[in-house]
Amino acid sequence: MIRAEREAAVRRLMGERPLPVPTELYQEAVRHGERLLRRGRLARRVMWVLVCVAAVVFGVWAAYAHPWADPPSRTTPPTGGW
Repeated sequence: MIRAEREAAVRRLMGERPLPVPTELYQEAVRHGERLLRRGRLARRVMWVLVCVAAVVFGVWAAYAHPWADPPSRTTPPTGGW
């Protein structure tokens, strides 16, 4: 099919009256969309809760472990040579 034929076919399709959508299909699509939105909202809330819990756990660990401090030395410096 050459370009002119494709354009003519598209114009013919666009010029026709659109087919009506069955009401049960519309209602099913609305229910499906609402379900997807609820799942997405729930997933975002769960992720925010997990992020907050992780931040609190990290804060408690950091307050207890002091990861920024140098660990105590396990050996003594050499005392000879003076």
